[in-house]
Amino acid sequence: MNSKDFEQVRQRFAEVTFEEPFDLIVAVANGGIIPAAILNQRLNLDIQLLKLHLRDAGQKRLYDQPHLLEEISFDVEGKKVLLVEDRVKTGTTLNYARKLLLEKGAAMVKTFAVNGNADYCLYNETCFRFPWRTD
Repeated sequence: MNSKDFEQVRQRFAEVTFEEPFDLIVAVANGGIIPAAILNQRLNLDIQLLKLHLRDAGQKRLYDQPHLLEEISFDVEGKKVLLVEDRVKTGTTLNYARKLLLEKGAAMVKTFAVNGNADYCLYNETCFRFPWRTD
């Protein structure tokens, strides 16, 4: 397990360069909440939650496709959205979330992950341990 301390990860958050301005941060709940809050300290944007379910707490896949747990009640029409997740393994959840936001009228959706493949990512490591997780 590649363990990072919080200061190392915080430094990566501080150094990431975004090529475009965003209007809104959308966090994939629950994993994207902490990274979205950290990004909000820097970008000072509203944060909304997109409640999806695909895996259990141990990262075991529960369904073939993500399940939307709560309808999108926030406005994304014409907005440039930064979609935030903690970990991207297969991209299934992030791609589904992007599709939902674009269908709701988002002008642009770029993805951010602490670890894994995304438009913006801090790490892309097979074994990665988040410093804010206790398990």
